[in-house]
Amino acid sequence: MNTHQTDRTALQKKIRKLIDDRSGIILAHNYQPPEIQDVADLCGDSLELSIKASRTEAEVIVFCGVHFMAETAAILCPNKKVLLPVPDAGCPMADMITGQALRDLRKTIADTAVISYVNTTAEVKAESDLCCTSANAIQVAGSVAPGTGIFMTPDRNLAQYTRKHCDREIRYWNGYCPVHDALTPGQVRKVRKEHPEALFLAHPECPPEVLELADKVRSTSGMLAEVSGSDHEEFIIGTETGLLYPMAKANPDKVLIPADPGMVCGEMKKIRLEDVVRALETLQPEVNVPEEIRVKAKRAVDRMLDIPR
Repeated sequence: MNTHQTDRTALQKKIRKLIDDRSGIILAHNYQPPEIQDVADLCGDSLELSIKASRTEAEVIVFCGVHFMAETAAILCPNKKVLLPVPDAGCPMADMITGQALRDLRKTIADTAVISYVNTTAEVKAESDLCCTSANAIQVAGSVAPGTGIFMTPDRNLAQYTRKHCDREIRYWNGYCPVHDALTPGQVRKVRKEHPEALFLAHPECPPEVLELADKVRSTSGMLAEVSGSDHEEFIIGTETGLLYPMAKANPDKVLIPADPGMVCGEMKKIRLEDVVRALETLQPEVNVPEEIRVKAKRAVDRMLDIPR
């Protein structure tokens, strides 16, 4: 074991002791660095992590992700202390719309349901009628009463994908994930030519012309389930490259190829083990959502969760 591995192991052991001492739980998004995923209690998509954490007895939640994810945990877990080890870890797409911008928009769109992706701030969720995930956006849009307009925020690509598959007229905010939006059809064709037997799985945050080339369009959790449940041996993965780590751990015999090795979110890589240690020692930085915003934001999330599956 080299020095780096020794230091990493020592930090991970220290984190696990601190978590026990604090009656805490560590949540790590699928895009987090491997050493963070390895020390976490739960790994997965942002909303599913917050829901699972809300059902535990943990008093402290350390969310290894970006700011809107920690806010979502605070929305669903009001009696728990939520820590974000690196407070400026953010999401460019979530930052493309504000609560005030959505309030201004709503004045111009009567008889319209606003559906906001969970990749939004608490304030934007609070101004929305419903939330959705990349896995259930089609179902959520389909639940809106006929005759009611639909406006989706903030991701134009998810909105266009939803509109195509739910036979509803959907208008949308012109936001996007810089990592997914940068994937091009040319890059996909190049990788498919190099790996002709591989299935191409794409995230719905990718541009429409990329999704047209996909064998399956799936959320990150959906991709994990697809690869684990398939008899196919090779897959091209069209999302942030961090997902390949848990995917390879769960499927060591399968060949996993990034659609583009450059699909890396720098914000998702900011948190280090030292940051987790510091957060647990100091119980800072804490993420709080004002109660009036929390209640309204939770209502939009609950409306989504109440839709029959």
